Amino acid sequence: MMDKRSDAVPLRVGVVIATLGRPDECRDIVRHLLDQSVAPSRIVISSVSQADVPAGLPAEVDVVLGSKGLCAQRNRGVHAVRDDCDVIVFYDDDFIPSARAIEGIEQVFASDQSIVGATGLVLLDGVGRGGVSLVDAEAAVLSYDQRSGASAVLQRDIVTAYGCNMAFRVSAMQGVEFDETLPLYGWQEDVDYAGQIARTGRVVETNAFAGVHRGVSNGRTPGGKLGFSQVVNPVYLAKKGTMRWSHSLRIIFGNLIANHVRMFFPEAHVDRVGRARGNWLGLLHLISGRLDPREMLEIS
Repeated sequence: MMDKRSDAVPLRVGVVIATLGRPDECRDIVRHLLDQSVAPSRIVISSVSQADVPAGLPAEVDVVLGSKGLCAQRNRGVHAVRDDCDVIVFYDDDFIPSARAIEGIEQVFASDQSIVGATGLVLLDGVGRGGVSLVDAEAAVLSYDQRSGASAVLQRDIVTAYGCNMAFRVSAMQGVEFDETLPLYGWQEDVDYAGQIARTGRVVETNAFAGVHRGVSNGRTPGGKLGFSQVVNPVYLAKKGTMRWSHSLRIIFGNLIANHVRMFFPEAHVDRVGRARGNWLGLLHLISGRLDPREMLEIS
């Protein structure tokens, strides 16, 4: 169990939320961030237009606008907050953090200077189950907060992170950027970023901070585009050195099998036919000798 020294200077934890087309979900996460046991030092929403941002945001929330794409939006958010923070946590716009999330993040990074990155506990993940309602998400984080005070803080070293709920030490982020070669949803950008950060210290998985990834379907990458990324992005990152080849091949073949098997009885919330088509376009792209994740943008 990690003990936070009472005489230590509290770390400043900033929040970056990249959002597009989800003002209602973004409003929900902001509400939960403003009700934390320890307040974040900064909250920045990074989006493309004012229409994507909730109306009537409180003064504590800043907004930066610019080009579309998860990597570009997160980079803008980092540039806006890094001078005022010691740690930056990245949340998806459809994430609901527990009321002790910022407190837990501060605790993890204050406990050990060798920790440069951390991915928190995801209590429920709606991505693979068609989404989690706001009511169910809030019930899950309330239950976690009620029992977490008596729980030991556990952590294990990893080489990756989950982008909906990951935090990094600002001093280790110098010179590191989210790779804007990965367009739109930036599939596997979290693995790439954690892989870069891991060269400077420990990246851990911990239950010290938690929340629910609702997995809202609107605003996600279309099936054909995602299927292309499922093949091309892992190869791109393996060649870049931020993803192990074994992990890259496991992801590619896992998605190829899942998409082609399930296309005959697809889930209501997944375009398996589109993904399978995108997989083949990605394979043809690699066979031709090209390796550019941005060509996903040309798929209709």
